[in-house]
Amino acid sequence: MTATEPLRAIALNCTLSPSPADSSTELLTRQVLDALAEHGVVSDSVRVVDHDVRPGVELDMGGGDEWPAIRERIMAADILVLATPTWVGQHSSVCQRVIERLDAELSEQDDQGRLQTYGKVALAVVVGNEDGAHHISGILFQSLNDVGFTIPAGGVSYWNGEAMTGTDYKDLDGTPDAVAHTTKQAASNAAHLARLLKAENYPPLGD
Repeated sequence: MTATEPLRAIALNCTLSPSPADSSTELLTRQVLDALAEHGVVSDSVRVVDHDVRPGVELDMGGGDEWPAIRERIMAADILVLATPTWVGQHSSVCQRVIERLDAELSEQDDQGRLQTYGKVALAVVVGNEDGAHHISGILFQSLNDVGFTIPAGGVSYWNGEAMTGTDYKDLDGTPDAVAHTTKQAASNAAHLARLLKAENYPPLGD
């Protein structure tokens, strides 16, 4: 990486709400991307529900599957931000679909035998007005790490509102201080780790 070459991030927003509907997941994801921009990271975002991502665990499930185009953007990025709302205490079905499609990365290696996701950093974003952020981030961390991504310290930004109420993150008057601090810390750690890994990736698997 040259001194002037920026890091790149791609966010996969796994809200259930198609564009252009307002989305709490979109709001917190944008705040994370804005925080990454403070560290020189250029970002892009995909609202996955707007695309025909077919069920399956292959790179391309055919029949107009739009996952291969999304995967190209993941492979071109240094940081993946996987963002999900909380439904019934779980990550969204759209997020689960993404995790299942990422399973195909276990069969994709570079010319030195490393997964093509090695050297890429992953962050989680979790939003909901019920409990579950720690549970969901734990699932996302394990799933993303299993397929080759590296999780930085403090690798999640989240907000949980009061259970059994109708207040969403996007309905708040402003960003809570704790969320703002967590977002900045996650972004800083992710950018730092991504630069280290881009300069020196994991070693190839020995014989």
